[in-house]
Amino acid sequence: MGRTTAGRVPRAAAAGALVVALLGTASCTGTVPSGAAAAGSVPASTTSPGAPASAPAIAPTAAPARVPDTLRFTGTTLAGTAFDAAQLAGRPVVLWFWAPWCATCASQAWTVAEIAPRYRDTVPIVGVAGLGERRAMQEFVTEFDLAGTPQIEDRAGALWRRFKVTEQSIFVIIDRDGKIVHQGFLDGEALTARVAALAGA
Repeated sequence: MGRTTAGRVPRAAAAGALVVALLGTASCTGTVPSGAAAAGSVPASTTSPGAPASAPAIAPTAAPARVPDTLRFTGTTLAGTAFDAAQLAGRPVVLWFWAPWCATCASQAWTVAEIAPRYRDTVPIVGVAGLGERRAMQEFVTEFDLAGTPQIEDRAGALWRRFKVTEQSIFVIIDRDGKIVHQGFLDGEALTARVAALAGA
């Protein structure tokens, strides 16, 4: 009886070891043959170790705003880049008509340089330089730290004629619907108040 029991134990142990060895061989390959993945399983990621996960899909942007006639113009800035006013559609816009030799323009330049960066995304302020030479205009921009604000070169006076501006310094304020709501002189305090009101509207 004892010998029979002893003989069965080694056979069972040997069979168990064989099963374990076979399972271990199958699991160590680390790959699944093409088409062998079970239905409904999640495909293995193709991202290499340490690589960032792909960004989620970007939601569609809102439809572009209708471009009013007042913003259907283009130009070139004093920095030499193309400018298209259509990109400002849907927001209030302030056009500042100035000349480089104008003392009043110089006094207003400090206010423009101060508030323009603050309201760049809500109420863009765009300079329109005329009645002077390009070099003088560039020096004006540098002196009053206006480089962060678009300054259109208009030596030929095309935009001045378009908006019927006959003197400097003049501010033309266009509301978000494209309607001109102010055209004329504004001192620094009045300009700041107007822009702040438009930004909060």
